[in-house]
Amino acid sequence: MLDQKTLDRLWDFDNPELSEQRFREAVADEKYDADERAELATQLGRAIGLQGRFEEADALLDAIDGEDEPTIGVRIVLERGRLLNSSGHAAMAVPLFEQAAELGDHLGEEFLAVDALHMLAIADADHAELWTRSALEYASTAHDPSTRRWMVALHNNLGWSLHGAGRLTEALVEFQLAEQWAERVGTPAQQQYARDAIAECEHALAS
Repeated sequence: MLDQKTLDRLWDFDNPELSEQRFREAVADEKYDADERAELATQLGRAIGLQGRFEEADALLDAIDGEDEPTIGVRIVLERGRLLNSSGHAAMAVPLFEQAAELGDHLGEEFLAVDALHMLAIADADHAELWTRSALEYASTAHDPSTRRWMVALHNNLGWSLHGAGRLTEALVEFQLAEQWAERVGTPAQQQYARDAIAECEHALAS
C-alpha cells in the first residue's frame, strides 16, 4: 500500500480541482500496482466529493474493488462517510466512521483510525469532545510520524470547540498543546496558526 506521505504530496485541500487532476493522473500511472491505484481512486473520490459532486464520487467508490485489500476497504468506508457528512447526512455518516475507526485500529492503520475518530467529532457534534479526546489518546501513542502530526489539528480543533463554549481557560491549554506539538512535528504554518490561536484566546480571557 501507499505511504501516507505519497498521498499528502498529491493533496491540496485548498484546491480540490487541482487535487482531482493529480489523482486522475496518478490512477492512470502504470508505475502504481492495482492495489495502489485503487487506494489512489479513493482519494480521487474524496476530491470529487469536496467539489459537491456527491453522486459521481459515490459511483466511483462503488467501482473500487476493496474486498482483497483491507486497507482499501477502510478507505472506502471512510470516504463514504465523508460524502454522507458533506451532503448533509451526518447521522448516517456516524456508523461508517465508527466502522472505519474500528477497522483501522484492528489493521494497525493508525492514521486512518485517527482520521475516522476526527471525522466522528465533526459528524457527531453532541459528542465532539469525547471523540476528539479519543483521537488524541490514540494519536499520542502512534508510531507513525504522520499520525502523530494529527495532534496539532486535534488540539486546535478541541481548543476552538471549548472557546466557542466559553470555556476559555481550557481552550487556552489546548491551543498551547497544539503549539507544542506543532513545534515538534508540525509545519511552520501550523506553528503560526497555533500562536495566533493562543493570542486570540489570551485576548478573550483578558476582555
